[in-house]
Amino acid sequence: MEETILKEATVGKLYEIVCSVLQLDPSKVIIWDYYNKNKGSMITKLDQTLDEVALHMDQEILLEIKPDELWPSSSEIVSTGNELALVPIEPSRTSVAIAGGRALSNGHAAGFGSYLLHGNSYSSSLGDIENVESISTNGGKVDGIGLTGLHNLGNTCFMNSAIQCLVHTPPLVEFFLQDYSEEINEQNPLGMQGELAIAFGELLRKLWRSGRSSVAPREFKGKLARFAPQFSGYNQHDSQELLAFLLDGLHEDLNRVKSKPYIEAKDANGHPDGEFADECWGNHKARNDSVIVDICQGQYKSTLVCPICNKVSVTFDPFMYLSLPLPSTITRQMTITVFSSDGSALPMPYTVTVLKNGRCKDLIQALSIACCLRSSESLLVAEVHDHRIYRYMENMLESLSTIKDEDHIVAYRLPSNHCELPQIQIFHRSVEKCSTQFRYNSHQELLGAPLVLCLTENCNSGADVHAAVRAALTPLLRSKTQCLHHQAKGSKDNDYRPSLDGVTLTDNSVLSSGSDTSPTDMEIDSISNVFPTFQLVLTNDSGVSGLTIDDDKDFLVEGKSIKVYLDWSHREHDLYDSSYLDHLPGVYNSGNQKTGQEAVSLFSCMDAFLKEEPLGPDDMWYCPTCKEHRQATKKLDLWRLPEILVVHLKRFSYSRYMKNKLDTFVNFPVHNLDLNKYLKHKPCPTESESYVYELYAISNHYGGLGGGHYSAYAKLIGEDSWYHFDDSHVSPVNEDSIKTSAAYVLFYQRSK
Repeated sequence: MEETILKEATVGKLYEIVCSVLQLDPSKVIIWDYYNKNKGSMITKLDQTLDEVALHMDQEILLEIKPDELWPSSSEIVSTGNELALVPIEPSRTSVAIAGGRALSNGHAAGFGSYLLHGNSYSSSLGDIENVESISTNGGKVDGIGLTGLHNLGNTCFMNSAIQCLVHTPPLVEFFLQDYSEEINEQNPLGMQGELAIAFGELLRKLWRSGRSSVAPREFKGKLARFAPQFSGYNQHDSQELLAFLLDGLHEDLNRVKSKPYIEAKDANGHPDGEFADECWGNHKARNDSVIVDICQGQYKSTLVCPICNKVSVTFDPFMYLSLPLPSTITRQMTITVFSSDGSALPMPYTVTVLKNGRCKDLIQALSIACCLRSSESLLVAEVHDHRIYRYMENMLESLSTIKDEDHIVAYRLPSNHCELPQIQIFHRSVEKCSTQFRYNSHQELLGAPLVLCLTENCNSGADVHAAVRAALTPLLRSKTQCLHHQAKGSKDNDYRPSLDGVTLTDNSVLSSGSDTSPTDMEIDSISNVFPTFQLVLTNDSGVSGLTIDDDKDFLVEGKSIKVYLDWSHREHDLYDSSYLDHLPGVYNSGNQKTGQEAVSLFSCMDAFLKEEPLGPDDMWYCPTCKEHRQATKKLDLWRLPEILVVHLKRFSYSRYMKNKLDTFVNFPVHNLDLNKYLKHKPCPTESESYVYELYAISNHYGGLGGGHYSAYAKLIGEDSWYHFDDSHVSPVNEDSIKTSAAYVLFYQRSK
């Protein structure tokens, strides 16, 4: 007969079934965790579930029975005072199985055997002799304390990686190898009454005991799952998330504060930074005081500025680790085409890097630098759709998230006072010219990107409008020879010889340079004056054609701007190269981007973390002055750095539509990580603190999302030797090999 027990069943139910199957007296039975044939903890809390005590399918348990003269004589009983003997029972047809796993019978296959076991307390398991195996290396063998692996219990490599980094943290090793019982806080409702800290301490001691090859962290996993239920079961998780919960759990279990006082959080409100920072740190220590705070926590300054009323809020907050973004995760490249309204330059696309959560003012600032904008100019940014201006981006606080990668964005270089001047929006229209008449293509086909230019304040004639349009199109002029030949030909047909600088042009005339180079400014002015006028036709928002703007008549601009069609016939195409107007790139052109991910330095990640940026639309700040939520700008500054600095590289990015992992190689220093320049609070001259750090451990992640594998590199305390901890396998590794694109969490210790 086979008995099945669910994982949700209690330990008491397990005792009941085992004793029933084997016909034993429950008062004389003790069950031990016996995973991988290693004696673990004694399972005696009858109200706990099998999942809580980390008993799972396919695992072995050890059954101990107190000696009694009533046992059959065929059973060998060893009793010497406090010793407990395991009594071998002959195999029977009955068995016990945890639901989902194989049957646990009462024979040797179930883990029952004739082992001599000593003691009956939880602490006695620390002295048990377990299987000893050498640590395999490349052709040799290495044995020593601190070189113990961890069994993979099933997708627990993330936990093993984080644990190995922590158990090779010198201050934590020193703390947990000594008597820390007085530090346990059993009254903290936010902790686990010390159970998590004790489980971690016992695991650390096992890992630092000589003569071990690997340890199964099952008891510790069970305790961790009680504190953070999301880590129960055997799904893959994030080592950094586990690290955050573990450090917080250890802190609460070791918090020296038994009764936390209520302290209201407040703003600096003009107080000096130094005084207010010390006050905030004191308030934090009044509620949180543990070895974790002592060695792992720092403090940063957070500055928020309201974009509407300019209210400045300054707070000082503690941190356990620094989550540094890779620059490519918080920035985006945008390609914008810049047009010159005065004809001083060809249309030119510029690719700039801006914050993903940036605003229009950030884009304009980056563009201004890229195109060398003069102090007398300003940029007018617009979105172009179907050869028309879809909208102007004049709101400097508009989020750049409204601009999609496939959009076409342009910027017009205009006078800085362009808001006070009349403007012309020029849309290009394709036409055919027959004799003296223009014939428009069906549907008034538009082409190219629209132009925007400004008129002078005293503009009062059609000639002024035509002159402004000719000047804007001057950079598009083809070669001087071709232009003048074309003009001379047209003039000959009309018995007219235009002149340039007092010289009559013929069909064989060329400029003095005799080359097809671009004309100079003086030549452009002269050439543009002799070219025939354009066909400019007024239009409205609906695209309806109106009056023609003649260059020999008065013209009064009504309102701040007018819209006109510029008709392009074969003549205009011969004179001007319209391809500069036709090819308008999108904001993001994947074909122009590098396919490989470039390496970045840890310092560039730090710069991205400390860079001022606007809050995301889902992370608005409530402004106490405006009484509304605002998309404020946020700036972080490092104020106080801990002895142990944990640096998390944010390789995983999540959005509503996609998830991604960046395998970008981050070049991080192993020695002499100097953070003095990043520290906002400078120590007093009498203080000799230096914020230079040495790397001692790395949590690595290989593979992609939803899977992959974790391992750890760690430097043995007291040595300069590095080792690779890959679950139960431990092997030496050269220091030159530890810097890889798999580096995920870095552990640094401040130099003495």
